[in-house]
Amino acid sequence: MLSVGSVVLGVSDMRRAAAFWCAALGYVPREDMEDDWVVLVPAQGAGVQVALALSRTPVQDHPRVHLDLYAGDAADQAAEVTRLLSLGAHRVPWDLYPEDPDFVVLSDPEGNRFCVIDTGRH
Repeated sequence: MLSVGSVVLGVSDMRRAAAFWCAALGYVPREDMEDDWVVLVPAQGAGVQVALALSRTPVQDHPRVHLDLYAGDAADQAAEVTRLLSLGAHRVPWDLYPEDPDFVVLSDPEGNRFCVIDTGRH
């Protein structure tokens, strides 16, 4: 049976992207960062690896694959969105929000979209 080994994000500035995702997720590089590749792992315990690969393709406005980052409730979600914005994330003017969304769409400094989910509503 297969398992997910890493989620890979394309980036144009490896160091900037690695700094953002390490700070955002509490991750560290698994090995020395290369100019075109790095695998990030949780600093504490187990979790999904996030790999960054140098890419020259443009960011998609409506990506087919993205990360969902889970927050505990609405207050936690708001605090995490504020923290991520302070790390260099940007709010995305998302045109596909439902009437009462449980998620906020942000982008990392590279423009990769991701969502911060209020899991308290599930």
